[in-house]
Amino acid sequence: MRKHKTRRQMAVGVGVIALVALMAAPAIAAGFVRGIVLNVDGTDYYLAGAPDAPGGAFDIPGHAWVQSGPDRIEGKHYNTGPFGAKQWWSSDAPDGELLFVVNAVIDGWSDEKAAMYASRGYVHYHELVSVADGTPHPDKVVWLKHTARTSFTLDGGPHPPDPGIEITPGVSNDFLPNWYMPYVP
Repeated sequence: MRKHKTRRQMAVGVGVIALVALMAAPAIAAGFVRGIVLNVDGTDYYLAGAPDAPGGAFDIPGHAWVQSGPDRIEGKHYNTGPFGAKQWWSSDAPDGELLFVVNAVIDGWSDEKAAMYASRGYVHYHELVSVADGTPHPDKVVWLKHTARTSFTLDGGPHPPDPGIEITPGVSNDFLPNWYMPYVP
């Protein structure tokens, strides 16, 4: 004779399954999304990166975003890589750990703007790509300021520094600085 589970037993089982799923993936802060779509100059754009966000959307690995104004977004940068690669940004920080809080401004690139943004901690810019066809924005980028939440070695990512860079809490002027490199779509 087969015994039926009670509703309580089934609810506990579902709860355990949900807990295991949450533990397997880094938690994304409420309101933040992977693969954010930004409307810039009337066209929808992703942040260039891997197509590993929900629905195959493109995004920078390990990042989640919320739009905070027409030309501003805020981000969380976790120690996770494309398609869930473990400890992709740092070999000595725990997998999925929040490494940086990111402030971002959507604006053009010019020598004057690059120097101004870099002086304010926005030392890295990232490309926008069209949701429709993947083409880059003709003249705008996303200027990023990374503020470290903890100490760790930045020794991974798309362009790992060799040797790694020791990051300490606060604004990081060492996070992949490219502000001085002209944007060429």
